[in-house]
Amino acid sequence: MRNRKLTVFLILATLICVFLTLPALATEKKVNINTATAEELMTLKGIGEKKAHAIIEYREAHGPFESIDDLKNVKGIGDKIFESIKSEIMVEE
Repeated sequence: MRNRKLTVFLILATLICVFLTLPALATEKKVNINTATAEELMTLKGIGEKKAHAIIEYREAHGPFESIDDLKNVKGIGDKIFESIKSEIMVEE
């Protein structure tokens, strides 16, 4: 009986740990600034509709971003915004 209670406790503790870490895992997905839609870009802190469209327009005019640092070339994306989102963005073709 004691072993059964311990087993149930360990299973519940494991499930709680898994459910508590799931949101953190979900937020680790980065936004690819070369393929992101306006809606995807607007999930980034400090990027509203206007800046999202500016990013897309810049991308269409100049081709794909070669590095995330190139995002600072977009009008309205300064160091402050870039620093707040750089861990959430990536560049892939």
